[in-house]
Amino acid sequence: MATIELRCHIGVGPEVSGEALVTDDNFSARYDLDRIAGIFSRPQHKLAGQSYVDKIMVFNTAKGGVASAWMLHEMASRNIAPKAILFNSVNPILAQGAALADMAMCDRFVAGDVTQLIQTGDRVTVKPEEGLVTVERD
Repeated sequence: MATIELRCHIGVGPEVSGEALVTDDNFSARYDLDRIAGIFSRPQHKLAGQSYVDKIMVFNTAKGGVASAWMLHEMASRNIAPKAILFNSVNPILAQGAALADMAMCDRFVAGDVTQLIQTGDRVTVKPEEGLVTVERD
């Protein structure tokens, strides 16, 4: 088993571990998700039909504004949320939403494009306060 340590900007939320769900697509909690069923519902999204519940989601960037931010809190309050979201870059509004939802979120990875560094199915541990993401793969 290979282990990779990725440094990033200090993030928000608790330390979590889980399975990665990765795409180079962007992310909007408002437009991309069915927040009742816990799946990506926008047909044009590269993860359409897949569950995001309890995953470590990895995206290029966030899209959307205030509605996306409060939707993270709403999803977490119903236990139909990802464990963490990792981005190449995130906007301040979505970072505030993650903080409100007590959801782990990090961005700005030193080694480069996080959508290329992590693969779907990898076991990932996110330590936002340390700016550290550990990836384990077979």
